[in-house]
Amino acid sequence: MKHTILLLLFGLILNSTTFGQEESDRSRVQLSTPYGDMIIELYNKTPKHRDNFLKLVKNGFYDSLLFHRVIEGFMIQGGDPDSRNAEDGKRLGNGGPGYQIPAEFDTTLIHKKGALAAAREGDRVNPEKKSSGSQFYIVQGKILPLQVLDQMENKFNQRRVNQLINQYLQEPAHADRKKIMDSLQKAQKYEELNDQYREVEQLITSAPDYEVFKFSSQQKEVYSTVGGTPHLDGAYTVFGQVVEGLSVIDSIAAQPTDKYDRPVENVTMEMKVIK
Repeated sequence: MKHTILLLLFGLILNSTTFGQEESDRSRVQLSTPYGDMIIELYNKTPKHRDNFLKLVKNGFYDSLLFHRVIEGFMIQGGDPDSRNAEDGKRLGNGGPGYQIPAEFDTTLIHKKGALAAAREGDRVNPEKKSSGSQFYIVQGKILPLQVLDQMENKFNQRRVNQLINQYLQEPAHADRKKIMDSLQKAQKYEELNDQYREVEQLITSAPDYEVFKFSSQQKEVYSTVGGTPHLDGAYTVFGQVVEGLSVIDSIAAQPTDKYDRPVENVTMEMKVIK
């Protein structure tokens, strides 16, 4: 299975997000690297991912594995068992424990800097967005100005509208309109064709169940101050957060990499449960 693919597409981003909610008795894991230690809290809101991660850590699954995929300004990824003692230059990222975990999306858990999330196969072969059983990534991301977040909102909404227009035109009930639009396209009558598209868009956006996507005020505050990768929200399960050692992420992300985004010098990991 190819668990390394982190699609840089706009996933379904949900906007009813709250932050700062404390959960009692969160488990903690220490992740040690040549560049220092990170302390990661695991969320109780994602129990399947939490329990699986704790089981693997306790069993020593992650010890001596590599951060095999590193992209500065985006994330650092590890958890492929094939990376243990892997020869230099070998492409990694296809390994796992032989199972997947059902997605556990929660709108309060977002891809801010330091977020621990599960890697997975792409939507085309994994429409249910099931997580890899072992591969994970830790977000570095970037601080995004409010203007950029506004642009992301607009792009997401336009992409969603285009998807809905295509779905609308594929429905048998709208075959006549599609036939008209195909004829206008063939005749290169683009002004009339655009009028048709605008009519369909109006029908879609005025429907009672249509909702315009907006980042919440809390999301905007986090992504414009702490930073992260908001386009992954709602598409990959976030199940933990680095609470100590954020600078370690930066150090690993800054390492030179090869054509497969693997660090030229191996970055190993060791983990233990500390709470």
